[in-house]
Amino acid sequence: MRPQDRLAVIQRCVVREMARLGQVFTADGEVVRGPGTTAVAVREHQDGEGPGHVDLGWVLELGRADAPVVWDCTAGLGKTEEEKLDNAVRMWATTTASALVELAEGRGAHGDHADHPELPGWHAVQGPAAVFGFGNERLAAWLAGNRVVPALAPALLAELAGPGGRRPHGVKLFLGGRAGDDVAEVRVDGEVSEAASAALRALDWPRGERLCWARLFVLLTAHGEPAAPATGADGAGPARPAAVAAARPQGLFARWRQARRADR
Repeated sequence: MRPQDRLAVIQRCVVREMARLGQVFTADGEVVRGPGTTAVAVREHQDGEGPGHVDLGWVLELGRADAPVVWDCTAGLGKTEEEKLDNAVRMWATTTASALVELAEGRGAHGDHADHPELPGWHAVQGPAAVFGFGNERLAAWLAGNRVVPALAPALLAELAGPGGRRPHGVKLFLGGRAGDDVAEVRVDGEVSEAASAALRALDWPRGERLCWARLFVLLTAHGEPAAPATGADGAGPARPAAVAAARPQGLFARWRQARRADR
């Protein structure tokens, strides 16, 4: 697939998936513009892991040279490159874009909010967790019953201590596989954190005999820092600022199951 055709497929999928989250996005050159100053940028994944991989960056203030961008890599399966890209963007929207929209809206509709004592000074917004593969109930149950992000706090705090540490940071967790052939990867702002990945691998999540994986995305924002530019639920204009959503958390998997039912 030519680069321009690949970009067109990715942008078309981003527009569709953001509409499912109640946001109006439009392809505009190299980016997909959203409400206010938000946008989604696309860059080629550099690890050489195949045509189904892509990096998507949520731009908080388009037009600023130093605008914060929350990067996340995503991958999808399929028989064709277009199908792989389609599934990659869908996975990103379900787990990552949901958290970013929730940051802007603050209504508890797309993600859950938490202040972990192990991460002092940081507020966490987590979108739905996606668990897929054979026998995924065991891994899903373990994730629901264990506080994974606080367990990674020492490694994450070291990553957040660098220059520009007060800006929003995206943390992606990918874990699973099977016994003897597992994978545990944590990316902070799109880059692999070896320390956090090692801490994730050391946790006692179930390794079965058949392949099963989970993907989670957590957005960390510093207390006292302005949140992302807020938008209305219809994506058309500003919403009233909201701090932490008052809605009762739905948990790691409830929203993901809702999204799957909506796709059927």
